[in-house]
Amino acid sequence: MKEKVYVLDTNIILQNLQNLYKISDNKTNHIVIPETVLLELEDKKKLVNELGYYSREFARLLAKMKIKEVDYKTGFKVVKLYDEELNLDIVSKDKYETQIEQIHISESNDKRIIEVASIAQDYYKGCKTIFLSLDVYARTFALFKGIKTETLHDDKSTVPKFNFVKSLKIDSSKFNSLENKDISSIDENHEIENFSYSFESDDGNVEYAIITNGKIDILKETDFKALNVKPVNLKQKLFTKAILSDMYDLLVIDAKAGSGKTLMSIVSAMRLIDLGLYDKIVYVRNSIESLDKGAEVGFLAGNDEKFRIYNMALYDTLEFIAKKHLKKSENREKQESITSKIEELKAKYCMETLWPGEARGRTLSSSIVIMDEWQNSSEKTTQLILSRLDESCMAIIIGSNRQIDNLYLNKYNNGLTTLLKQTSQTHSELKMFAIELEKAVRGKFAEFTERIFENKNQ
Repeated sequence: MKEKVYVLDTNIILQNLQNLYKISDNKTNHIVIPETVLLELEDKKKLVNELGYYSREFARLLAKMKIKEVDYKTGFKVVKLYDEELNLDIVSKDKYETQIEQIHISESNDKRIIEVASIAQDYYKGCKTIFLSLDVYARTFALFKGIKTETLHDDKSTVPKFNFVKSLKIDSSKFNSLENKDISSIDENHEIENFSYSFESDDGNVEYAIITNGKIDILKETDFKALNVKPVNLKQKLFTKAILSDMYDLLVIDAKAGSGKTLMSIVSAMRLIDLGLYDKIVYVRNSIESLDKGAEVGFLAGNDEKFRIYNMALYDTLEFIAKKHLKKSENREKQESITSKIEELKAKYCMETLWPGEARGRTLSSSIVIMDEWQNSSEKTTQLILSRLDESCMAIIIGSNRQIDNLYLNKYNNGLTTLLKQTSQTHSELKMFAIELEKAVRGKFAEFTERIFENKNQ
């Protein structure tokens, strides 16, 4: 079998530095880094977000590697580096055919990287040269040059179908004894991922429940009596009940836009704080704008303007809750404004926003940590945030694989999907719950767009 030579695009390194080791496969494959990739990484080193982190980590890796030789060829040079796990060559052309255009700098850089891939085809005779990129446009440019291309293998993997809410037919005689019964005695085919159930009988009886420590916990309307905003559909109710039970450490919610995931997470977290079970709510959101403007966009405590800009979803949620509070108030003269009510809620529930770039070095205690839009966060960011939580915390991860905005991630490799995949097994460290929310509850416009744009039969 021919040795493979992988010429890497910048996005392969920025997606996850561990990709280098996976691609190398214990030096089975050879890695080529075009000079232009180094320049792009150098440009991102000062960013305070994840891209900056990986750029600096790559620089540290280069600093630790040893130089085997520098091979001077006509028109280009090859710096050959190695360590125990990697053989890595950096290739630089003396003169590039592609001129750098500032208004099309990304495209110009792509074409220069592909020029190096063309050189690699000739330089590594007898090897199979492959250009590796997450960018379909860059891969297309490479194909024009007759270069074989691939994307990461996890692009081609499958996301398993989850059965978080299982429907089960049972005899009517069993309904009165369901509460607190072992689920295994009712469903001998119960699997770990069946976190919730719909029990139905042929004569019309129906009960819904979540499974807590292997026991059936029946859904009751009184579960939500104390909430200022109540869940409106079945899956919202199951999700909310799971939070309010305080029996789970990590809840993972894959939910479409408008399904009420952020609202019900915040409302349920407030209730647990009212009960004295936690001290504060920490809201984490990995801003997509911060991919290029990390230092400018990140929210810093006490900066209300950034609070609004960076966390508008949270602000909208608090505004909705504040209006609900004010409607119930006996004071109909509106002496208390929506804004002041929001500030009151933030103070009462010790609400804090956290940008991932601020998380290193922190430890969170007695907190309900809500990680929103997590389809846009990588595995590394997920590990970073979760590792900041001590045993007194609860984590709620919410997102939607229908709307990934991070150029370096896809539905197969983001933090949300990684955690969803963990729901099929038990974990000794913590207890998980998961559910999918498919129904939009924002009203007629959400229902209209869902029907028009998502129904393939239209």
